[in-house]
Amino acid sequence: MDQKPAIMIHDIIDAARIIAPAAVRTPLLENHALNDRLGRRVLIKFEGAQHTGSFKFRGAYNRLARLDAQQRAAGVVAWSSGNHAQGVAAAAQLLALPATIVMPSDAPAIKLANTRALGAEIVTYDRHSESREEIATALAHSRGATLVPSFDDPFVIAGQGTAGLEILDQAAEAGAIIGQILVCCGGGGLTAGIATAVKARAPEIALYAVEPAGFDDTARSLASGVRENIAPDARSICDALMAPSPGAMTFPINQALLSGGLVVSDDQVRDAMRFAFSTLKLVVEPGGAVALAAMLNGLAPPCGDASVVVLSGSNVDPAAYAAIVGGAAA
Repeated sequence: MDQKPAIMIHDIIDAARIIAPAAVRTPLLENHALNDRLGRRVLIKFEGAQHTGSFKFRGAYNRLARLDAQQRAAGVVAWSSGNHAQGVAAAAQLLALPATIVMPSDAPAIKLANTRALGAEIVTYDRHSESREEIATALAHSRGATLVPSFDDPFVIAGQGTAGLEILDQAAEAGAIIGQILVCCGGGGLTAGIATAVKARAPEIALYAVEPAGFDDTARSLASGVRENIAPDARSICDALMAPSPGAMTFPINQALLSGGLVVSDDQVRDAMRFAFSTLKLVVEPGGAVALAAMLNGLAPPCGDASVVVLSGSNVDPAAYAAIVGGAAA
């Protein structure tokens, strides 16, 4: 007997209602130079315009808004490389509840600083030798706090899926018939949420998860049929996409709904960031640029009238960003 998916379309519709007073309806942009380069319409869903600079606010707010008074008083604990941290911290601040975030010691300084500025307590760990899940779980247990996973939670996945509802509505407003959507993928929450929303209303649309080389666990898992792990020595500039394996909740959804996984190199990501800056006039962090990198390099077979690329976040250290956008193309 098939297992019921962690979320359904009605969960995303409900999430959209919950987050509407707090979240930004981020723009779906079109650029003529990008269209000319690729020979078709390409629409950019720019999640860097969301509160805290990434899509993560959607799922965080949807999760925290569901807590009762007793749970709110005890606060929340989350683990994150930075974007979920900021999303949870911002949602906690709006809802007036305490938040503790477990973050890697090598997270971009801007993500650490922004999370602290939002009032959260930060506990750091070594991402190469310690388990963030174990540390966060122990903290939550000792404090009686609610654990807020970065992707393996139904309310978090549903919240991320609201971006998919917006894409469909905004594409219709633009008179575009979508053939495919490319989405960045770490643990798979954004991909699973968008796929659930889109496939429920437009099952003909193809969806692809895009990952950086070395952290292509979803692509490999889709190919093998089982959840694969990354290699212990894997490295990438895409700090936001370093989940060690696909989520237990997200992978079955992605396995059922995605057309495949695409993999890009760090150099392709750098080129995409430069293109976003110089041509689209958008600041995009490495992990947020992987879908654009895949599109620019023709990794997804063209289909339909228009393609959608999700730029998932804009939180990047100024010095690192300057070095990338000021560098030569690979």
